[in-house]
Amino acid sequence: MYARKILPNLDCGLDLIGEVLYGKWKIRLLWFIHQGHQRPSELQRKIPDATRRVLNIQLKELEEHGLVERKIFAVVPPKVEYSLTEFGKSLIPVLSALGNWGDEHQDRLRELILKRLQPENQ
Repeated sequence: MYARKILPNLDCGLDLIGEVLYGKWKIRLLWFIHQGHQRPSELQRKIPDATRRVLNIQLKELEEHGLVERKIFAVVPPKVEYSLTEFGKSLIPVLSALGNWGDEHQDRLRELILKRLQPENQ
């Protein structure tokens, strides 16, 4: 496993949340689990651009941070479901507020992102 050479700054709330939520799909995973999509295959269908391996890694990290819990059912074939912990549920209003802000400013944000992605000579 990858070992960090520089330890993160953990003195600020923004740095702390960045450490916990850093990952391309983590916010979406939390939101979709909140909406009731609990099985890994359901989450994969909701985020088709992500590989199963990456989703599993990020789900494991969310579990290690205490935001989601995994329940394994003793059936054949094995069945796994994810749910938010109380700690994870406390994050939903924050994610909702961020999503609303993004919706309110989507035209401007989309323009800025597309502008940044264009080659400089165009």
